[in-house]
Amino acid sequence: MLVAGLGVTGRAVLRGLVAHGDTAVAVDDRPGEEARALVESLGIPLVEAPDADALASLVGRASAVVPAPGLPDHHPVFALAAAAGVPIRSEFDLAAQWDDRPLVAITGTNGKTTVTELARAMLERSGRRAMAVGNTEVPLVAAIDDPDVDVFVVEASSFRLLHSERFAPAVGTWLNLAPDHLDNHADLAAYVAAKARIWAHQTPDQVAIGNADDPVVLRHLRLAVSRQETFGLSDVADHHRSGDRLVLADGSVLAEVAELPRALPHDLANALAAAATACAGGATVEGAHAALVAFRGLPHRVTLVGEAGGVRWYDDSKATAPHATLAAVAGFESVVLIAGGRNKGLDLSALATAAEHVRAVVAIGESAADVAEAFDGIRPVRPAASMDEAVAAAAALARPGDVVLLSPACASFDWYGSYAERGDDFVRAVGELLAGAA
Repeated sequence: MLVAGLGVTGRAVLRGLVAHGDTAVAVDDRPGEEARALVESLGIPLVEAPDADALASLVGRASAVVPAPGLPDHHPVFALAAAAGVPIRSEFDLAAQWDDRPLVAITGTNGKTTVTELARAMLERSGRRAMAVGNTEVPLVAAIDDPDVDVFVVEASSFRLLHSERFAPAVGTWLNLAPDHLDNHADLAAYVAAKARIWAHQTPDQVAIGNADDPVVLRHLRLAVSRQETFGLSDVADHHRSGDRLVLADGSVLAEVAELPRALPHDLANALAAAATACAGGATVEGAHAALVAFRGLPHRVTLVGEAGGVRWYDDSKATAPHATLAAVAGFESVVLIAGGRNKGLDLSALATAAEHVRAVVAIGESAADVAEAFDGIRPVRPAASMDEAVAAAAALARPGDVVLLSPACASFDWYGSYAERGDDFVRAVGELLAGAA
């Protein structure tokens, strides 16, 4: 097999192929030292930055191509494989070939990691050994090496789903859909089609769970051959909010809203999605409840980091697309929004639809001009050339009762190496500001 791209997943695929007696050749345009050391230790040929003819020859001789997640749709390896009749396989396909333990999977534009971790905790609280894998630090193809896991909770990104031909989770949950990753996918239709593949290979005895409040998700759910369930905040959904309670499809009360540490609208939707997924995968209502009331959220996801003078400061650096920012802003009445970064080919003008919740804006990063244009003539906007400047500008704009929210709607790679690094820098700057004002 030809393994294209030697990031975390590509390296795990190579280890798995060798462990299962398969032959492999690795291709990478810029292999790092860890990749070089691995292929040398495994005795696998590494072809670095092949030209078009060399890549075509490698593809033509391969039994299959296993691309790295996130390899853009326009990468020549896909066209070459199609022309040569060589199949594309994902790490999910290889894991399905090598292991038959149950999988529950979560996809969606926003909330995947939170729902994955919450579902894992619900299963663990129910007495099942569960591991969160996939679009995490542990690829599925590596996680199956652990013989003690009962069920794998798979965070399924569009990149991994796109080329999967055998992935059929016992439970597949699609959280939501909004434009994202258009710098990698050919267009929005390709992105939607990739997400929809979470249900493509399921059987009638498996479970498909979708968001009743998302028309795109719901339309695709109705095409699934598997058993269909819905979640949402209204009682049209199977798993829903009823007054001050979260209620499951069978009428069981999952939790009282008042007992939850986090209860913004997207938190409640995530809670219902996680419980629906976990319970369909073998969790108990009691286990789901116990995990939910103990869950404090993951870092950089609408996380309170400071409060002074009647102003609360929140880090939502994980919001790398407008849809995520809009969901965060909707949870507050009056927001000073810090937004901008490296755009992923998305329409940032959509941010203006949250204007009723936004009182002022601080625009940062490469896309600062686009953020400013979105709010031009609607809300005051101040540009900032660094995170320290952004925090200072937000402090000057904020009034008692406001929330200052870092929710960039863009990737972090203009100023930072990751959204986590960006969020940490925001927390630092806020901490220094509040300490100086004390």
